[in-house]
Amino acid sequence: MSLPVATSKGAATRELIVERAFTIARRNGLEGLSIGELATAVGMSKSGVFAHFGSREDLQRSVLEWTAQRFTDNVVRPALAQPRGLPRLRAIVNGWFDWVLANAEGCVILGAAGEYDGRPGPMRDQSVGWLDQWNLQLAKAGGHCVESGEFAADTDPELVAFELAALTDGLHNARMIDPARAESM
Repeated sequence: MSLPVATSKGAATRELIVERAFTIARRNGLEGLSIGELATAVGMSKSGVFAHFGSREDLQRSVLEWTAQRFTDNVVRPALAQPRGLPRLRAIVNGWFDWVLANAEGCVILGAAGEYDGRPGPMRDQSVGWLDQWNLQLAKAGGHCVESGEFAADTDPELVAFELAALTDGLHNARMIDPARAESM
């Protein structure tokens, strides 16, 4: 009987640690995650925090996965409730823009893409894999717009995905430079 309580308490503690690590990573990047700062943020010892993860890289991967799950919950799932075609693509873009604006300190996923771009290894692979899947989903949504006749038949869905990613990156950068102006765009 005590095992499920301990397990759920451990899971809740791990969730709290990852959530606080996400906040730190938005500000400092995944490489800027300090176990000491994180321990202070959750009110635990360094060894207590470390006990929930096998390594610092495990913690970083967990934060990246946690972020991707929140992105899915806040952007992807609501968009999938919309009909295929332009309504769904608009919902994706609107949700994505809202995500960028809501994460005022920075996007962990975009930050990870920059941090690990020239550094081969599991963190780069995870970041690239997530971004690749996201681009495939964007292209699929653009393809639905072509199939429905809402975009011209010769529209390249992969180019649509690229252009949407470029616009969102631009919004991300504009938000960093002038948050008020970015929100009015």
